[in-house]
Amino acid sequence: MMKIAVCDDDENILGETLELLKQYEKLPLSVDAYSSGEALLASGKRYDILLLDIDMEGLNGIETARRIREADKEVKLIYVTNYSDYTIFAFGVHAFAYLLKPLRAEELFAQLDEAFAYEPELEFVAKEGIVRVVPSRILCFEYLGRQVLLYTTEQVWHLKRQITELAREMEGYGFAMPHKSFVVNLYAVQRIHGYEITL
Repeated sequence: MMKIAVCDDDENILGETLELLKQYEKLPLSVDAYSSGEALLASGKRYDILLLDIDMEGLNGIETARRIREADKEVKLIYVTNYSDYTIFAFGVHAFAYLLKPLRAEELFAQLDEAFAYEPELEFVAKEGIVRVVPSRILCFEYLGRQVLLYTTEQVWHLKRQITELAREMEGYGFAMPHKSFVVNLYAVQRIHGYEITL
């Protein structure tokens, strides 16, 4: 489940953007809406993508992004603006993309596709050494014999971690804990039959 926040002080634009996001079908989205930068910051939530209006009353999109960046270096910022010259906004904000108002579905969806293609590499300390792997290549974690086995599409790694701690960390990447000894990538599930999950 990808988490997206939309922040725009124009209620009409906000509603139109939310309707467009409902039409996106490639990945399940969890979408929150905010009508000001202050409200977004006050939520304290972390998102995979922020769709930020630049020209807002009160805290504008640039200042809102600067404050968010202090705590979150990974979130992808997609600015939504009335201005075709982005260079005046470009410095210091590390934007992933700029979209012109009014938003068009094909342009928004293309940016979402591109953003989701950039999967973060997660780092784990294993008995075999440091492991860096993107979430989509992880099938599951299994607690076995006082260690956690990390199953990827290529091999198995041995971690000294708590399985419950891993479950909390991986929840935002689409993982769930169906059993006290397993944390499973829901996107890797092929079949569920009774108590049996096939990956």
